[in-house]
Amino acid sequence: MTYTARARRSGAWWAIDVPELPGVYSQARRLDRVESMARDVIALFLDVDPATLEIRVETNLPSELRRDVDALGRLRTDADRLQAGSSGAMRHLTHELLGRGLSVCDAAAILGISHQRVSQLVREESKGREGTG
Repeated sequence: MTYTARARRSGAWWAIDVPELPGVYSQARRLDRVESMARDVIALFLDVDPATLEIRVETNLPSELRRDVDALGRLRTDADRLQAGSSGAMRHLTHELLGRGLSVCDAAAILGISHQRVSQLVREESKGREGTG
């Protein structure tokens, strides 16, 4: 079973509660310690090995901060997707330019990247084609 460790700021500490186990509480000085503290208190409460527990940390933030954190997460997901698409298109276009007889330096100038990066993209494209054939 997965247990939720809900952490909310309380003064200089993170107060932790476990909604699946009413009355189970702990605290941590730093957010990166919440999972460990929750794991220990749950294991003690249930009398089980802490390594057998699955813990999911939920950070309780004020609504305006939660909204901003969630928006940032969506932006980062979009940026990762765009980066992956851009990288694939760059590799493909590099291959196309060189395939039409342009020099590495000319391809670099057209794409706005260094000639070293063009050479690297060609190697990546070649490895990708070898892996599929």
